[in-house]
Amino acid sequence: MKFKIITKDNFFRDWKSQDRPWQEDYLAMYSSLWPGITTDPDLMMVPIDDHLVHRGDGVFDVMRCVSGKIYQMEGHLERLNRSARAISLGFTPGREDIRAVIKRLVLVGGEKDCLIRVVISRGPGSFNANPYDCPSSQLYINVIRFRSLPDKYYKEGVSVVTSETPIKRSFFATIKSCNYLPNVLMKMEAIDAGAKYSLVLDKDGFLAEGSTENVGVVTEDGVLEFPGFERTLSGITAKRVFELADELVKKKKVNRVKHARITLEEAYRAKEVFLTGTSINILPVVSYDGRIIGHGAPGLVYSELASLLRKDMTGNQEILTEIDW
Repeated sequence: MKFKIITKDNFFRDWKSQDRPWQEDYLAMYSSLWPGITTDPDLMMVPIDDHLVHRGDGVFDVMRCVSGKIYQMEGHLERLNRSARAISLGFTPGREDIRAVIKRLVLVGGEKDCLIRVVISRGPGSFNANPYDCPSSQLYINVIRFRSLPDKYYKEGVSVVTSETPIKRSFFATIKSCNYLPNVLMKMEAIDAGAKYSLVLDKDGFLAEGSTENVGVVTEDGVLEFPGFERTLSGITAKRVFELADELVKKKKVNRVKHARITLEEAYRAKEVFLTGTSINILPVVSYDGRIIGHGAPGLVYSELASLLRKDMTGNQEILTEIDW
């Protein structure tokens, strides 16, 4: 095997000669290491000795900018803060500073519909597991062009399978950490099974969550149920859908809304099953482990909730953060 010695002089020449089409949606990145902003994907790098890289030691969150306004920014920043506190990960700039960087970065990225990934890492230090080897934590923020799923997934629904990957223990399941190996394996399972998504069960055999999605179920008796957040990640979109669903109770479209322990058999027999998440909004499930859900098509509750969520994402000024375009 032939190789050459890479130096500062030849690194970027050779790096730029490589084709990396997946980077075409990378709009901008901020790194507290420099500190500064770049719009060149070739410069969007993290040091290999950052414990984020070789230990998964960091936390993150992802939010959406919709038509030029950031949706539920404060909810995402609060969850990021909770995750950081849970693993004793401090970061000197406060929320106001992070908020300012995000808004500036979106402007530099130049697109009004984008995803914003905020990462707080333990920082560079050593290749040991000892977090105290890292002098300071770091902040990395990426703005990525938003590409919605094809319309057919919303019109026709998607299939899911039950994952065999062991669920994270409650402490780790409730932290949005950068150690996502179980989630990656869940996604791999889904694709290998010919499905779009997979759902994992908790240690007691009840429905828990997807690899990056929360799940909701409309039971046979018309109750809208969500797994509790004691053993799963507290989804920002899921919590908002839960709140918006009160409108369906008032309209008698569902009997009530609650958190519940949902068995796999109950999910199979459900009138409707759907997924929620920052990048998917709300997505109907029509097949679960090969079993048809409901009538095999997106249901009424899904349609109503999807409409309510769309209006909320563009018209609810209380949870939309303005950007000075």
